[in-house]
Amino acid sequence: MALLQRRKPSRFSRGYRDKPLLDFLGGDLWLWGLPIALILLAGGLIASTQRQAGLAEWSNHWTTGLAGLVAAWLLTRVDLQRLRSLLVPLYLINLAGLVAVRFIGTTALGAQRWIAVGPFQLQPSEFAKLAVILLLGGVLARFPVERPRDLLRPFAVIIVPWGLVFLQPDLGTSLVFGALLLVMLFWSGMPLAWIVLLISAIPAAILGGLHQAGMGDGYLIALLAWLLAMMVAALKTLPWPRLGALLVLTGQLSAAAVTPWLWQYGLKDYQRDRLVLFLDPAKDPLGGGYHLLQSTIGIGSGGLFGTGLLRGHLTKLQFIPEQHTDFIFSALGEELGLLGCGLVLLAFGFWSWRLLAVADQARSDFESLVVVGILAMVMFQVLVNVSMTIGLGPVTGIPLPFLSYGRSALITNCLALGMVASVQRHARLEARRRL
Repeated sequence: MALLQRRKPSRFSRGYRDKPLLDFLGGDLWLWGLPIALILLAGGLIASTQRQAGLAEWSNHWTTGLAGLVAAWLLTRVDLQRLRSLLVPLYLINLAGLVAVRFIGTTALGAQRWIAVGPFQLQPSEFAKLAVILLLGGVLARFPVERPRDLLRPFAVIIVPWGLVFLQPDLGTSLVFGALLLVMLFWSGMPLAWIVLLISAIPAAILGGLHQAGMGDGYLIALLAWLLAMMVAALKTLPWPRLGALLVLTGQLSAAAVTPWLWQYGLKDYQRDRLVLFLDPAKDPLGGGYHLLQSTIGIGSGGLFGTGLLRGHLTKLQFIPEQHTDFIFSALGEELGLLGCGLVLLAFGFWSWRLLAVADQARSDFESLVVVGILAMVMFQVLVNVSMTIGLGPVTGIPLPFLSYGRSALITNCLALGMVASVQRHARLEARRRL
């Protein structure tokens, strides 16, 4: 039985017949146009953040974007189905890159994440996202999760790169691996209740940690209610209900009990500071809370229409350090206002809808899973980055796709675009042949 239920792909041939431009691009105009528009907009925002410093990283962003788009276009000519024999070698090459970071990587901002290649700094964890998506897609397409023990294969794919990235330390990127795994499991047909049970230890750990930190008995009551709900879910959905409920309860209680140890020894000092200051950045307005406070002030000062591109006062005077990377959304909010932020988020939302359409029309389960994995990767980063810059989430090192400055991240996103366009192009070509 087919893993995924998809409509007939005849719409591809009917909608794109005899359109030379679309044949040349390998995908529809929206699929290409929105990322290109975001890359162009990013150049202006990056230029605004660095006018006083006289840097030209905005032009580097455009140059990298152009190279990435050319690579994406070339990738549309590659049939992903024919790459399936190369999935494991690609995965192992990326693992080697993550291991190499531990020994020859360069350190910046308290983390060892980059490898110097001539004048460039490459971040292997960015490219590892695509390698993991490809291999996960291949594994889930061939071995769908029909029993709890079937989870061993996808977990085996994700655990090593996740651990290597977490040790860099790069908490943000490690969260991306977890998000794309959950979304791909759901798309492959795994019951939603099982996915909730998989992540149930996280809320238990948070609630237990807050209670042990003396934040009030309300968190203990919430923890008990959560444990009860998860036990009921286990009893009703798992094939071995009593044992499953016992294992779920044990796992959640263990997570709640071990949280203080993880807080003390599992996180770096700056990671703990970020989580604490997220709750109240005013505790250290000139230190750890400075980024969050200045970011929210900048976005708020933009109002509805913004101050105008290259005219943001906080942006121009560089009140926010490294604003051109992870905090580029604050520059967008100050200079283009709420309207500009809304349009950018709408663009991401519409682009996600296009990716869902491509995944729905893909020729195979493998290609559909790859597209959904890319969708999860991009939109999780958008969600976390925007939440961070408006003060609804802790500071993490997650860039805003296509907008944040960073060569490795931009090239990765462009390659992801090329993979999606390849799936769309080859689905359309196959539909034509069937006419």
